Amino acid sequence: MLKVSNLTKTFSQGGHRVNAVDGISFEIDEGQFVSIVGKSGSGKSTLLGLLGALDSPTSGSIDIDGQDVARMRDHKLIAYRRTTIGFVFQSYNLVPNLNAIENVTLPMEYNGIKGKKAVERAKRLLDQVGIQGDKQKRRPGKMSGGEQQRVSIARSLANHPSVILADEPTGNLDSENGRMIFELLHNLARSENTTIIVVTHDLDIAGKTDRVIKIQDGKLTSK
Repeated sequence: MLKVSNLTKTFSQGGHRVNAVDGISFEIDEGQFVSIVGKSGSGKSTLLGLLGALDSPTSGSIDIDGQDVARMRDHKLIAYRRTTIGFVFQSYNLVPNLNAIENVTLPMEYNGIKGKKAVERAKRLLDQVGIQGDKQKRRPGKMSGGEQQRVSIARSLANHPSVILADEPTGNLDSENGRMIFELLHNLARSENTTIIVVTHDLDIAGKTDRVIKIQDGKLTSK
């Protein structure tokens, strides 16, 4: 269960205070596949960054698995980002000089899982997202955008996260690859019982998720 209560993030802009996220509250059940939609500048990516502890809120709370993320100290935040949250980015953010297996094992190594155990899990995850055989030994530069995003999704699952946060994961892909990536995320929400929250501008794709959260000017217009 993820519970957000009265969440606010305020920035100073040109001498004025701007609420990029303005008193937002909602709950998401375990294993749900949820999309967050809104126009550019609506606050959706700021909200995702707060959920992932990439930024801290001005006020309010974010409760995941009984932990209030908003009140965590630095060392707990590092552990939270490493073990509870998986990230998928629009630009993939793979390490260019590492192959697919090495990219997926990297977060496991930071979490103390190394060697054969890490490699075996990486191979299983890559198989699961459709990166198989010799492709697992390719570096990102030798892969298509869709393949790189599949590796990124496998990496996000490496440490058995409770929640995966994906920021415009299909933004750099053509419509066909974008559709396949969304289907893959939807299937993973079911098979891994992982909550997946996706920021997207594509209303057609968002309509295929379990639930759509709409945000405008930092406020929810539906949840």
